[in-house]
Amino acid sequence: MKQGTTILTLDNGYHLWTNTQGQGDIHLLCLHGGPGGNHEYWENFGEELADLGVQVHMYDQLGSFYSDQPDYSDPETAAKYLTTDYFLGEVEEVRQKLGLDHFYLIGQSWGGALTQLYALKYGEHLKGAIISSMIDNIDEYVVHINQVREDALPPSAVAYMKQIEASGDWKDPQYQAYVDVLNKGYVDRKQPPAISHLIDTTGTAVYNAFQGDNEFVVTGKLKDWDIRDQIHNITVPTLLTFGEHETMPVASAQRMAEVIPHARLVTTPNGGHHHMIDNAPVYFDHLKQFITDVENGTFND
Repeated sequence: MKQGTTILTLDNGYHLWTNTQGQGDIHLLCLHGGPGGNHEYWENFGEELADLGVQVHMYDQLGSFYSDQPDYSDPETAAKYLTTDYFLGEVEEVRQKLGLDHFYLIGQSWGGALTQLYALKYGEHLKGAIISSMIDNIDEYVVHINQVREDALPPSAVAYMKQIEASGDWKDPQYQAYVDVLNKGYVDRKQPPAISHLIDTTGTAVYNAFQGDNEFVVTGKLKDWDIRDQIHNITVPTLLTFGEHETMPVASAQRMAEVIPHARLVTTPNGGHHHMIDNAPVYFDHLKQFITDVENGTFND
């Protein structure tokens, strides 16, 4: 399979940036978070998994970074492409166009939601699913992030944030300063310079439509995310991997591990939402053990 960058032309005419790293017979397709994030935290996965013989395939979803940016200000375009169904179909189209089958799918955060949906709808194509820092509903997430900020900030700061959220003045500098504090504690704990930019590269239109202004408030379409009644139908070997100091509630992950028939839950000490960066050695030990066990037929739940 071709290494490096390939630009895929989707059936809808838009273009996606994709990149393949590594050699071998095992294939891993990576779904970034956001929505509106990008591929960058997958860039070292080919090197990290080289000893297992894994080819790592990553891409920027529509509206993100190197891929095409539709004009979402057009209501028709927004209605067509700012939906979970669109992004789930995009995963399947990317799989087909890259020629993947019997592969592993890993999704971080929003990508973890897509991984769950893909395993439910297209599970016959998967060897295994890796759900990284994403639970099966938003209600439990909201309860947890509210608790997180009450633990992390003084009461006056929390009250100020709630006041700003009620008014919708998202650009308020003091509010954004509090968001920065929370991000450094629970999202990007290590603050790696390798994926920092002089400008914000977030696909803001996509992120705002689904999430809202930041990770600690949900005002977009994801507020209705809830597939708790479906995850028992995920039948492929599943790894649930979470940071021990992050935005997603580990208690919910523990419940998911009990409900998904063939699931293993692992947690990363000192890891936030991006624990593949915060504590990479532990994260990759867990991931490599999972892939090895599935490949050897020794995975058990």
